Amino acid sequence: MTDTRATILVCDDDRLVLATLVHGLKSAGYDVVEADNGDDAILLARERRPDLALLDMRMNGKTGLDVAAYLRDHVGTPFMFLSAFNDERIVRQAVEFGALAYLVKPLDVRQIVPAVEAALARSGARGAAPEPAPAPIEAPSLAPEPLPSDSFGVAIDLIERARGAPDLPPEAVAIGVLMERHRLSPTGARRMLAAIASARGRTEAAAAAEIVSAVALLSAPPSPTA
Repeated sequence: MTDTRATILVCDDDRLVLATLVHGLKSAGYDVVEADNGDDAILLARERRPDLALLDMRMNGKTGLDVAAYLRDHVGTPFMFLSAFNDERIVRQAVEFGALAYLVKPLDVRQIVPAVEAALARSGARGAAPEPAPAPIEAPSLAPEPLPSDSFGVAIDLIERARGAPDLPPEAVAIGVLMERHRLSPTGARRMLAAIASARGRTEAAAAAEIVSAVALLSAPPSPTA
């Protein structure tokens, strides 16, 4: 069983990927701290001393490599890399940095959790039975694509991408939408969703489904008039 004391830091500047990973890892029993940029990830690592970090290799500003170097040299937190690329040069670079695993986007949470368990066991941290480190994983959902610059267009893009992942919880999509529409941090978007659910007397899942439906309805083409 997963040790709920194991703390995972997740850093990715793709809002939908971040929300999906956080939701999946929390559902698996982990304590998760999240950041959508490298600077915040470093601050959270210093404050929380996580047992493991999942880092997107390529981000604006500080990259996952920059964050990993800081974790390795100053915090001692083991890390895994996330990337949309799976060529030999990048995998070698990840190994040279000391990554416990290298996971290839698009990501499937059902495959991420076993990889996290294995990495924790390999690092000697809390939270998993020993398993061999996984090879690079390719999964069939959430392919990262360039996002439109306007917030409504981004929200529509998130929903369209989520339609290719039928098992994706509506909370993850709604959090991504709120982050883009209101320029919120992941934590701020999560709090907004909780506040919306409370105000409407709904569960968070029901409120999230309403948000997604509302954005999808607004994006639908108008019905032809008679």
